[in-house]
Amino acid sequence: MNTQKLINTALNGLDALGYRLDQFGITGRLNRHNVAAFIMLEQKHLEGEWDSIQARIDRRRSQLDGLRHTVEDRASAVLGPISERFGKLSR
Repeated sequence: MNTQKLINTALNGLDALGYRLDQFGITGRLNRHNVAAFIMLEQKHLEGEWDSIQARIDRRRSQLDGLRHTVEDRASAVLGPISERFGKLSR
């Protein structure tokens, strides 16, 4: 069965269910338009969550890079003079 045919069958069933529920006075809000709107809203919500996670990861990566540079600079400042002294002694 082709995908478009399957989607149309599901949407027609959804419309029929919404119509029957509406006839019983249960709800008038179950139809393909409201379901599509809900799905698009949730898709945008998930995209926003993903962007937020990516921003936090990038921020942490930046913080770790800054920490690594600080450690390397301090190590060079401490170990540089020591290696110079050992270099002078070994000559």
